[in-house]
Amino acid sequence: MTKATTPLRGRICLVAGATRGAGRAIAVQLGAAGATVYVTGRTTREKLSEVGRATETIEETAELVTAAGGEGIAVPTDHLEPDQVRALVERIDREQGRLDVLVNDVWGGEHLVTFGKKTWENDLAGGLRMLELGVKTHAITSHLAVPLLIRNPGGLVVEVTDGTAAYNSTHFRENLYYDLTKNAPIRMAFGLAKELEEFGGTAVVVTPGWLRSEQMLAAFGVTEENWRDATERIPDFGVSESPVYVGRAVAALAADPDRHRWTGRSLSSAQLAGEYGFTDADGSRPDAWGFIVASETGKPDVADYR
Repeated sequence: MTKATTPLRGRICLVAGATRGAGRAIAVQLGAAGATVYVTGRTTREKLSEVGRATETIEETAELVTAAGGEGIAVPTDHLEPDQVRALVERIDREQGRLDVLVNDVWGGEHLVTFGKKTWENDLAGGLRMLELGVKTHAITSHLAVPLLIRNPGGLVVEVTDGTAAYNSTHFRENLYYDLTKNAPIRMAFGLAKELEEFGGTAVVVTPGWLRSEQMLAAFGVTEENWRDATERIPDFGVSESPVYVGRAVAALAADPDRHRWTGRSLSSAQLAGEYGFTDADGSRPDAWGFIVASETGKPDVADYR
């Protein structure tokens, strides 16, 4: 492999929340670009998290990173436990002496989301747990990992969320706890961008579109190989994207020497695909958020947004 095909060779990355979905794909694509990637999560081959999916583990993610051309290192970590995150960062410092890219993708709260209920009708414990999983974890991880990141100029922090800043600012995400959880990373990226400026660092927030995660595919009763079968029941599913798409988006950002022009901004996988020229795994460039917005005033053709 050449430097052109592995632009992240020698870079050290941490993908917090890399067990499955977007986090796993981001880790693998960073690895495909040559990076050393520490992958964290709570589900291991010996222990199951509350998500309850034993089919995806951080060890498997690390193996996929290595198979893609990087070096994957799995570190079981509960990002709600500061001591565990501190130990993780100390290990990265001890083994690598630097951190170049931090991806905050911790979530794991899909099983807590309910729609069609008012805030006071929702389960309070479940709502607060969402905030812990999707907001508190990100705050803890940034607090403890950013000091290592800023040792060298040019560090990148990527917050991962659901929804662009433009869309979320004008749309209620149907569940107040979910709305708060997915808007918080947008403000975190904005604030971190301000704080990282004097250290030559960059912070952004990235959102996939309608993501065909492992859990989404299972919910629709399809696989990545036959996912289009679900469009017979739900035609709009045709604008969905595989996790590879957002993975390539983050890898492209990390490899861009001029990435600081994006600092503080909210970005979608489709927007970055248009900028950097990559595609989804099937060669298409789906634009789910463009389709969703267009659907509010008309009946757009899915084919026009792939």
